[in-house]
Amino acid sequence: MSIINSKAMQITKFFADANFYISVIVLVYGGISAITENYSIFEFNEDLFGAIHNNLRMALLYLAMTEIVICLYCLVNKQPKMMLFVGYFLIMMMGSMAFYGEINSVPIDRALPAFFLYTGASHIFFGLMSGLVNENNKKCL
Repeated sequence: MSIINSKAMQITKFFADANFYISVIVLVYGGISAITENYSIFEFNEDLFGAIHNNLRMALLYLAMTEIVICLYCLVNKQPKMMLFVGYFLIMMMGSMAFYGEINSVPIDRALPAFFLYTGASHIFFGLMSGLVNENNKKCL
């Protein structure tokens, strides 16, 4: 019975890891491409809201750079459970983007909340699975 649970856990962990790395790539690409005119995955209405949308673009770029640093830190220190907190803050960005749009009377691209929900949930799932696998391994020893 434990072999089945172990295999199921390994398969789930594999998919959690794969999904996490894909979400990191999506987050970094989304942040870096936000500063480009033609390759951005988000829609910014530059003609109407020039400087205000440039602030949002720069925030997404900083988010991408921060993601790279945090991922490297977690890999070097072997602390993947920290991604739980990163995922929480990414999901909280959904509310922050809505608040930013309300305060500045700027329409926010509808893809941004889905973007933050996907990347945040992926980070949380990865952190949970890493914690469960580590706890499972400690019990087996």
